[in-house]
Amino acid sequence: MEELKFPIGKFQMPSEYTEASRAEYIQVLAELPMKLKEVLAGVKTEQLSNRYRPEAWTIRQVVHHLADSHMNSLIRFKLGLTEEHPTIKPYNENLWANLVDANNDDLNPSLLIIEGVHARLVSMLKNVSGDEWERKIQHPESKRDMSMNFLLALYAWHSKHHLAHIKNALANPY
Repeated sequence: MEELKFPIGKFQMPSEYTEASRAEYIQVLAELPMKLKEVLAGVKTEQLSNRYRPEAWTIRQVVHHLADSHMNSLIRFKLGLTEEHPTIKPYNENLWANLVDANNDDLNPSLLIIEGVHARLVSMLKNVSGDEWERKIQHPESKRDMSMNFLLALYAWHSKHHLAHIKNALANPY
């Protein structure tokens, strides 16, 4: 069950961040919109109810979640880069995933959001440099500081994590 929940493994905080690793993470973010469209090409409406494991989100919920989550990531990066140690606003992703908009069969609005958010995010991140990567935000629920480096690695992992969920839900649905 753990393998179904974390098909690419749990997020591991990198021991160090380099220009090369940041470029790789940014590339993952840049490619997500295209990879999502490729994976979802030809998917039938009834397949959107597929789950990647028992009691997990459906494919439609995962796509809509990516839009929600990555909109929040853009705001978190912007806050971290423009304010001194801001506290971010957390949200309950499971409650969001049960709202009407997260259960809509029309994925196009969320795919457009992901495309736009990622274009903005990638453009911004390619211009972050030096000490800006060490700027931090405070997550009040986990009571931890998160650097821009950490957020970049986390959202790159998050992109691959949910892309794997969708692929698994299409290949071996529950």
